[in-house]
Amino acid sequence: MASSNTERTPLLHSASSSTSSLSLTSSSVSNSTSDEHPDSPLLQPRTGIDKVNGDEETPLDSNVRETSTSTSVGKTILVLLIGGFISNADGSLLLATHPSIASEFNALADSSWLVTSFALATAATQPLYGKLSDIYGRKKLLLVAYTLFGLGCFLVGVGTSMWQVILGRVVSGAGASGMTTLVSILITDLVPLREVATWRSYINVAATTGRSIGGPLGGALADTVGWRWSFLGQVPLIGLAILLVYITLPETHPEVPEGPKESKLGRIDFLGATLMTLSLLCFLVPLEIGGGRVSWDHPLIFILLGSAFVFGAALLATEAWYAREPIFPIVLLKKKDTLLSFFIGGCQSAAQMGLMFAVPLYFQITSSTTLTAAGAHLVPSVVGNAVGGILSGYIIKRTGRYKALISFAAACSSSAYLLLIFRWHGHTNWLESMYIIPAGFGTGILQSALFVSLQAAIETKHVAVAASSLYLANNVGSIAGMAGCSVVIQEGLKRGLLTRLRSMGLGRKAVKKIIDHAAGDVQYIGRAKPAIAEAIVGSYIDALTWTHCLSLLCSGMGLIASFFLGQHKLH
Repeated sequence: MASSNTERTPLLHSASSSTSSLSLTSSSVSNSTSDEHPDSPLLQPRTGIDKVNGDEETPLDSNVRETSTSTSVGKTILVLLIGGFISNADGSLLLATHPSIASEFNALADSSWLVTSFALATAATQPLYGKLSDIYGRKKLLLVAYTLFGLGCFLVGVGTSMWQVILGRVVSGAGASGMTTLVSILITDLVPLREVATWRSYINVAATTGRSIGGPLGGALADTVGWRWSFLGQVPLIGLAILLVYITLPETHPEVPEGPKESKLGRIDFLGATLMTLSLLCFLVPLEIGGGRVSWDHPLIFILLGSAFVFGAALLATEAWYAREPIFPIVLLKKKDTLLSFFIGGCQSAAQMGLMFAVPLYFQITSSTTLTAAGAHLVPSVVGNAVGGILSGYIIKRTGRYKALISFAAACSSSAYLLLIFRWHGHTNWLESMYIIPAGFGTGILQSALFVSLQAAIETKHVAVAASSLYLANNVGSIAGMAGCSVVIQEGLKRGLLTRLRSMGLGRKAVKKIIDHAAGDVQYIGRAKPAIAEAIVGSYIDALTWTHCLSLLCSGMGLIASFFLGQHKLH
């Protein structure tokens, strides 16, 4: 058999090439362990071989191998770029239009649910796509994800009430989670692990472009033809993407476990999936509503968090002792490198989301800029993210090293938060506004390198589940980061204003009224008296500085954790 160093396993065998092929092999990567773990059973070499119904492994047909050339891979990735672009443009479209949507239904106070419902649906369904794609095949699940996303956009566009629009966002979120997760899984199937980061960087560029274009486009459509066309206009594009995926991606042959044949439906771990969804929702909902809709000491917060713990414990017990094909294999939690990869990804996502949340608000407060102009200050970070992803892909492909890149990325991001803490105190010039570039650059590097780190540490059969779990960790980190920053800003603003306003000799009722106005409407600064406006600005700056401290803490924990990652050999 040819050396695995020179073989490349095709994505999935076509039906005509091998009727007996039942298992999906991963990239043609000879994945050996680091010197520290030479005998680890979970880190055996990945080779370009197929298991035929439990029989001895046989070499892949050479004609099939030859179809997975760079050209064919490029064509497939080009098709997948469409979904990455649309799903990310949709997020910024929503951020630009959600006030208009809610105002049409006289429900401006509920506009945050348009964002929250999407985020919760994404997080709740993210872990399911990996295992389901193992059972039903990547192509079928990707088509399902695209269909759900398109259906959700259509429901938003034709919604006649706020709850219908929110339902559409839930359906879209359930589809978007699969669109992002399955693309990375497909890339891992298509190419050697050493090249995964390079191809993923192209997806990252498409996503970055989508996020950059979506906001201005959504605002322009809302001002001209109406916000509904921001979502209805996506439906034909999704239809085109579905057609191209159907034509381009080969039919898949999902893995079939050894033993008695069983229906695909019977292989789904419904109990585990239900417990996982409930535990995630019970954990994430308090982060979304705490401090805003209900106070953090409200009994509902403790009930939900307690329920999350109970459901989580039941999930672990079910996956360890009951489920025949666990939706989340417990073995992933027994490996140091997988746990560290999840932890680092979550920490970095929390830190980056804190930055994305705080920067526009900072320039709105200190420069009295419009929301559009304030959001434009995020562009340097977004560009840095794309450049970092491309650069990390090139380095990993050339050197096969990723651990040092992860540590460098976390350190690079941490340096940005340090600069913001010490330098962003109002009157920030254009040069100082570039301090956020290292944060985006580090995040771009880390996202690509961390994905490779995770895949290098696991068995081939866990590739899909591990990938979806990493995306879940990132989503949970993002939601936690946003919730944390929101709490820090609200509490910091109240305490800062309380101190400043009392020193001005104002009474308790006047102080409370000013705090309520300042916390609920940033435009209040322009209507307040100069002395009060100055107190509000100063309090906001202090509170935002603490959000950067929180981001630094998250990024710093990721940096420390990166030192304990293993470096596995890539081919």
